[in-house]
Amino acid sequence: MSALANRPFIKMNGLGNEILVVDLRDGAPAPTNAEARAIHDSGLVFDQLMTIEPGRGTDISTRIFNNDGSESSACGNGTRCIAWLVMQESGKDLLTINSKAGPLVATAGTAPRTITVDMGVPRFGWQDIPLSEEFRDTRAIELQIGPIDAPVLHSPSVVNVGNPHAIFWVDDVEAHDLGRFGPLLENHPIFPERANISLAHVTSKDALTLKVWERGAGLTRACGTAACAAAVSAARTGRTGRSVTVTLPGGPLHVLWREPDDHILMTGPVEREFEGRFDPAIFAGNAA
Repeated sequence: MSALANRPFIKMNGLGNEILVVDLRDGAPAPTNAEARAIHDSGLVFDQLMTIEPGRGTDISTRIFNNDGSESSACGNGTRCIAWLVMQESGKDLLTINSKAGPLVATAGTAPRTITVDMGVPRFGWQDIPLSEEFRDTRAIELQIGPIDAPVLHSPSVVNVGNPHAIFWVDDVEAHDLGRFGPLLENHPIFPERANISLAHVTSKDALTLKVWERGAGLTRACGTAACAAAVSAARTGRTGRSVTVTLPGGPLHVLWREPDDHILMTGPVEREFEGRFDPAIFAGNAA
């Protein structure tokens, strides 16, 4: 029987980014990839499943599973969710969280249920994103969808913010069928580890609108790392300054690309929706 059978979970969201949280600080094993997929397929819908585990030189650790069962290194909205939960129980207003993307620092915001996460330093080198071939300038790479002489989408900025991102600059994020193009671009051979695909429309020097196809999860109402990726790419290409409001279908996030050390600070809300326990029937045939 799976160690997750009858285990409690908490359903949360960050701007509509659906997060399922499982507390494993008692030493229970994390879900397998098959178990994570089975949970989603059972009807308990999420974009990411995130664990809270004992810290490794930090307050807590986390692992992140997409709804297709694949594992991710970073999830900004989910990190805010688990940070808020632990802050509520501990009374702390600052936490360090170990993730596959490295240690993250979360601080309580001034508004209720608002958290700021230091997402670290973006990586722009083609090997670090990674890409399958060399591009010296990743502010705009040669990649397009559609006819050569009239591409529908082209020349994305690419960056790694804990996971790979490609941002296509458009005049209207709703003018393109991201549900159709997203899977093709996510799995394009140029991205050996797949990629998150975003459409971004810059509306002012301190604001942009974003729509995201998330690697391993599909269309999502919000993606924190995509907001960070779009914000730093907009600043890097001179489209905006370093402090921007990124509006996603689920609402706005504030992203500051801090100049002294190039760290990305992402601020946004969290919501606790409901609690439950995993039905043991979910894991039939998927025992760890």
